[in-house]
Amino acid sequence: MGIGEMILSLAGGLGLFLLGMRMMSDSIEKAAGDRLRGILEMFTKNRLMGMLVGVVFTAIIQSSSACTVMVVSFVNSGLMNLYQAAGVILGANIGTTVTSQLVAFNLSEWAPVFLLAGVVAVMFAKKQIVVKLGNVVLGFGVLFMGLSGMSSAMSGMRDMPQIVSLLHSLTNPLLAIVVGTLLTAVIQSSSVTVSIVLLMANQGLLELPICLFIILGCNIGACSSALLASMTGKKDAKRAALIHFLFNVIGTVIMSVIFLVAMRYVLAFLGALSGENPGRFVANAHTCIKIFQVILLFPFSGWLVRLTYLLVPGDEQKFNYHESYALQYIGDKVVFNPATAVVEAVNELQRMAELASENLNRAMNALVTLDEEDIQEVYKVEENINFLNHAITNYLVKINQSTLPIEDLKSLGALFHVVNDIERIGDHAENIADAARRRLETGAVFSKSALRELGQMMDMVNDIIRYSVEMFVTRSEEHMADVQRLEDAIDEKERELQERHLKRLTKKKCTPVAGMLYSDLISGLERVADHATNIAFAIQDSRQ
Repeated sequence: MGIGEMILSLAGGLGLFLLGMRMMSDSIEKAAGDRLRGILEMFTKNRLMGMLVGVVFTAIIQSSSACTVMVVSFVNSGLMNLYQAAGVILGANIGTTVTSQLVAFNLSEWAPVFLLAGVVAVMFAKKQIVVKLGNVVLGFGVLFMGLSGMSSAMSGMRDMPQIVSLLHSLTNPLLAIVVGTLLTAVIQSSSVTVSIVLLMANQGLLELPICLFIILGCNIGACSSALLASMTGKKDAKRAALIHFLFNVIGTVIMSVIFLVAMRYVLAFLGALSGENPGRFVANAHTCIKIFQVILLFPFSGWLVRLTYLLVPGDEQKFNYHESYALQYIGDKVVFNPATAVVEAVNELQRMAELASENLNRAMNALVTLDEEDIQEVYKVEENINFLNHAITNYLVKINQSTLPIEDLKSLGALFHVVNDIERIGDHAENIADAARRRLETGAVFSKSALRELGQMMDMVNDIIRYSVEMFVTRSEEHMADVQRLEDAIDEKERELQERHLKRLTKKKCTPVAGMLYSDLISGLERVADHATNIAFAIQDSRQ
């Protein structure tokens, strides 16, 4: 094999390996991303449990970078605090070693079987979940096909004295750490870099002692994804990424000292654990290094968190999201991750719903008090709600084109409807403000009984909005009966008040202008209740 042919074979094998890794990770996230997210939320209340979840989570999705970026986005959106994140991040560092263990088993001869099984599932399966699992198996097959290609190319390197001499000249531990760091930062996966080191060790191209230092560099390079993702996030997101970085840097310094002082004992221990298999030696070294680092640093994880506050000082800049046209949970200045994209969109919709509800009550208050400042404030907030409507809708269109978990993908249609219903509630607040202004201009007077009736209906509307938004945010049907009861009661209330209104008109107890305003108001409030009911039923729509 010539050097050009060898380089092409190596590049092709690496390309297939990277593609297989990406296919596996993306397919697992799409097939089970919402369940994995639920596990992260539920079982990370303390650091020890969070660490165990981090191990399992990363072992499943085969990517510590993906897990850490997800944790950073969780912290950014307020679903997880830094102390919980620290446990998951430490666990993710152990979970990522599963890939190198799989590679060490050398399942390349089974790659065609995995490929065929994956292709059959993708092409002929009807259920989406089977198709996604088929993609996982297909990715597994592609990964080992790539591994086989790289292994064949590297076997040819053994017959090239110049390359063997160049690789064997890598004896400086610091240089080896730098090489591992840079390679992993470029490839964006420590699992891939360690697997390449494993293959080179198998072919005798790298000495085992220097492999240990390259692995340490790979661990530092793996932090690049989370650091880059956190750049646009809040301060806590930056701190979460720094926890990952500090853990690996401090762990690398400690392990380097141990290797330099006691290399003979380290090699003897790993040799006894791995036998005469260099690939197994590298995989076991990767796992042992990570486990030892976690055991050593886990008791000090609280200190790591506090250290990030020194490196990223100060509180988050105070920003009045109620008054300014800005997104709080989504957008270009927020960490984006497909697994948490829908969660963050729901958070933004909840904030929009709170704005609309507050504005509705502000408008009703202005109708009674005829306060000009309140009327102007209603118009101002309504413009903010319109901004959120367009911005959230654009965001939903954007994430619809990304690799979302299947369950999240199902809920997207409901989110489009919810944002529209919330915006319509905001429009009704503006209509009430228009009625308040009309009262100011015409001097129309509402009787005490009319104001009392409006207040009663408004209380019912507030209740149904509160129940509906809570159901939408928590994805719980706990208040479904309450919503249905209130919807029927509000419909009945509207009919009852319209009849009373007609009686007052016929008895000439109110002026035509006041009567028209009153009729429009109770009709508007009934329609607000309809929109609230739509929000509540959006959960059921997303589950069909």
